[in-house]
Amino acid sequence: MVTAIVLINTEQGRALEVAQALIDLPGISEAYSVAGPHDLVAIARVRHHEELADLVAGRIQKIPGIESTNTLIAFRAFSQRDLEAMWDIGN
Repeated sequence: MVTAIVLINTEQGRALEVAQALIDLPGISEAYSVAGPHDLVAIARVRHHEELADLVAGRIQKIPGIESTNTLIAFRAFSQRDLEAMWDIGN
């Protein structure tokens, strides 16, 4: 499984409609509105890198209202449980 975080900037006033369009796409598991230099963050989960390329370049970047994207590919996932186990060595 390939997981990616897609940072998205939208045209002013279009974040809500872009978020709805994002979560309608197969491969997008979550979308968040955020504060900071980006308007939205989408979590993409696909089986192969080629699917990620199609999702981002072929679908996400074509959604009306998106000005730019920046995609971060995750190497490894950590959950709160994983972090607790990592710091609990020897106990």
